[in-house]
Amino acid sequence: MRGITVTLYEETRTGTDSFGAPIITETPVEVPNVLVGEPSTDAVTDITMVNTKSITYMLAIPKGDHHDWVNKKVEWTDAYGYIHRCKTFGFPITGIEANIPTPWHMKVRCEEYG
Repeated sequence: MRGITVTLYEETRTGTDSFGAPIITETPVEVPNVLVGEPSTDAVTDITMVNTKSITYMLAIPKGDHHDWVNKKVEWTDAYGYIHRCKTFGFPITGIEANIPTPWHMKVRCEEYG
């Protein structure tokens, strides 16, 4: 089993505007071997009860990845050519890399938009 390459948009503060609000620049970064799957029914129910967000996808992030996945835009193209655009939310669920036999150690919740 292997994942797909997704594009993660990293945010960098590049200054402030005339009102003092930060100016943010998004830089696309390709992350290979990410698994994209549907959330379990329990995960959807738990998040909906606590939050107004709804999980559309769960992303499994490969070991060794050190990107910030909290509240970031992510996109990928599926096998049929459809471009999926999601926004991650919440903190990633992370396991101890050495104790997990698969190449993935972190799960990220994602909500599709647009």
